[in-house]
Parts: sequence; structure tokens; C-alpha cells
Amino acid sequence: MHRALCPVETLYVGQRSRAVLSCSLRGPVDAAALAAAFDALTSTHPTLRSRIEQVGTDHVLRLLAEDERPRLTVRTGDEEEAYAAELNRPLPVGGPLSRAVLVSAPDGESHLFVLVVDHTVTDGHSSIALHNALWDRYRALVDGEHTDGTAEAGLPSWPQPVSRLLPAADEADTAKYLDGRLEETRRHPVALVPYDTAAEGGADAAGHIEVRRLTLDADLTSRLRATARACGVSVHALVAASLLAAARRRLDGHGPRELGCLSPVDLRSRLSPPLPASAMVPAVTTHLQTLAVSETSEPLELARAVHARLSDFLARGHHFHEVRITPEIPRHPALQMATVIATNMGVVPGPRLPSGLRAVDVRLVPAREHYFPRAGRSPVMACVVSFEGRLSIEFPHSTACFSPSFMRAFRDDVRAGLLRFTTATATATEPQPEPQPARAVSG
Repeated sequence: MHRALCPVETLYVGQRSRAVLSCSLRGPVDAAALAAAFDALTSTHPTLRSRIEQVGTDHVLRLLAEDERPRLTVRTGDEEEAYAAELNRPLPVGGPLSRAVLVSAPDGESHLFVLVVDHTVTDGHSSIALHNALWDRYRALVDGEHTDGTAEAGLPSWPQPVSRLLPAADEADTAKYLDGRLEETRRHPVALVPYDTAAEGGADAAGHIEVRRLTLDADLTSRLRATARACGVSVHALVAASLLAAARRRLDGHGPRELGCLSPVDLRSRLSPPLPASAMVPAVTTHLQTLAVSETSEPLELARAVHARLSDFLARGHHFHEVRITPEIPRHPALQMATVIATNMGVVPGPRLPSGLRAVDVRLVPAREHYFPRAGRSPVMACVVSFEGRLSIEFPHSTACFSPSFMRAFRDDVRAGLLRFTTATATATEPQPEPQPARAVSG
């Protein structure tokens, strides 16, 4: 059994990108029940037990044989070492498109669970939904609750590609939109952040993936949201402004520089009917905007510009056009060339666990195989998500491009910008909370 990839999905094949969900746990874990829960999910979602195959010039998803399908791997080890290993372990073309690993401390009370899914068959929202569904299944198993039967392995129900769920459009309108986007990229080429390989203690020539992390506690996250509401912008816009300002400080020259901000846009809620998060397909497009940013640009004004342009993009329905022109990206990479990439999953729930087991941390990090150190410069990626009301920003990077010290400094710069927003005096009609000592935790 197989299912052809649409042109949009095919782009992910070459990127070799993947979603890495992880959950740090305290308490007893029944490995057999967790393995059964993962088997149930891979039976329900055939994309998770498939491989990518090339057929002529096209690509298809093909079901794996029973002895090839992914199973939960269980081992003992150190949590930090295990996380670094799984972050750097690929999902190669031809192999399973998902992986689940449970690493336990020798005492059996501390655990790290890692779920990795190829972006060809998932996006941030569906990977989070999958992670939570797995723990729902696990909780039901250990609590003895009734669970629905799994799908028949030989009769998969393949999800439809999002590109086939779009509203009808005139090809001439799409062509006109593409022409306009290409003209914008010609008029406003963006500056990229240079790699720091020449710096003392610079980047690692061999290269591996590391992540610098910024988190805000629930109080600071709440205050950041209050500032966003008072100023009539989104939290995403405040984060994007902080990223752009930090990037500009790492570019040479004086005065304005043309910077690009790429914002992934969720399509699920914007389709008719809406597509549930449980549908295992990449249901996302992007919005690229360029802004003239100088050393003295006011961050709140940057945030207002980001918010206004993204809102206008959505109001015009251009997110659907952006999906339609996605196959043009290999020929015109400037269509997605940005100084910073700011994803935002919004506020999402963490897993619901059985009594006696608690999650002390949940993370979502995108990773990929190719970071192109020979390019000399590239976008800086920030993956933003709020699990249980606490904002977290992950900065994945290759050490062949950006050294850990460079990314720590960039992370700290963004954190300082966000903390200034949490204490900003906004032109608001609602009362603002009294300033409190800022508390930010970073990893």
C-alpha cells in the first residue's frame, strides 16, 4: 500500500527535517504499556509506519513490512546525553518516518521520552497532538480503561495532503501572486546573520546539532501576553521584534538594513472544514516580510509592523496562494529567505499522565540534516511554544555554523528584549500589573 506525496510534501523530503518531541518524567513508567501505546498509534496513523520511496521523478509513502515498523526502544542512560543523541540521530529516507525512545536512569524514577517524526508527514501541531495522544493511550492502559481498537494494518486510511484541501483558485490569480512575490524578493533582498566560524573558540568544523533554550515562567509569560494585548499585537510579534533586533546587532554597518522575518502559518483552522490536529500531514505555510531595521529601531514599532503585515496577509487569503506557489521554492529560494525564522505553536497542553507520574519538562525542537556551513551565513531559527502557560523558545543550530557561545549570546539578547516587554508601560486601557523582579530561566 502506498500514497503519493503532493509537490508541497515532496519539498520536505530533501530538507530531511524532523520534529523532536521530548518529555522529562519523574515516577514509575510501565515500558510495556508505553510500547503498546506507541504500537497503537502507528497502527492508527499509517504515515508513522511508512517509508519514503522514489518512483521515477515522484515520491510516495509506502507501508513498512511488519518486522520493519518502528517500535519503542527502551534503554538506561543519562538524560542529557540521550537527548543530544536523539536530536542528532536522523530519520533517513527509506527508513521509518517515526521513532520513539524511552531512556531511564538506573534508579528507574527519572526518564526521558523522545518522539521523533519526519516533517514530511507532520507539523508542530500534529506532532504535539500525537505526543499527547500517546500519553492518553498509555494512561488508559495503566489505569485499566477501555480503549478503542486500532486500525487494521493492511487497510490504512491515508490522510489527504493539505494542498488538495485548499479552496478553488484561478490559475491566473496564483501566477499574478507569484510574480508579485518574486518582484518583492528582487526589490528587498534580505541580510543574513554571518556564521562565527572565524571567531576565537568558533564553530565546530565537523558539526552537530545543539539547542540553546530560553524559557519564561508563568508570571513572566502572563505579563508578556498582557503587554501584547495592551499594545494591540500578538506575542508572536513581540518575539519576532526581539529576534530582529538581536539579528541586526550582529550585522555590520550603520543605519537600516533589510531584514526578513519568516513566520510559519497554521492552515488547519483556516481550511473549510477545519483540519484536526490529529491529521498527520504538514498543514503549514509561511509568511515572509522584510523590514528596514537599524540599531536604534524601536522594538515595539517593529512588533506592530510584523503584526500588521501578518494580519493583512491572512485577511487577504494569501496564505492559500503561498501554499500553491510552494513548488516554486527550489527554483526561487529567495521566496523563503529570511534573517530570522519565528515559529509559534501558541499555548498548548502538556500530556495527561496517570497518578504517580509527572512531566517536569516538555519540549518541541525542529532539527534537520543539512545546515550548509559552506554558505557562510543563514537564518536564525527560533521555535516558540507555550506548554502549560510557560513560554519556551528553542534555538536549534549546527555547531558547524554557529558556535554554542554565539548562540548563547543571541539567546540572552532575545531574552533581554522580551524582559523589557514584560515591564513595558503600554498605552493600555486595562490596568497594568506592578513591576516585579524579572525571572527568566534558560538552558
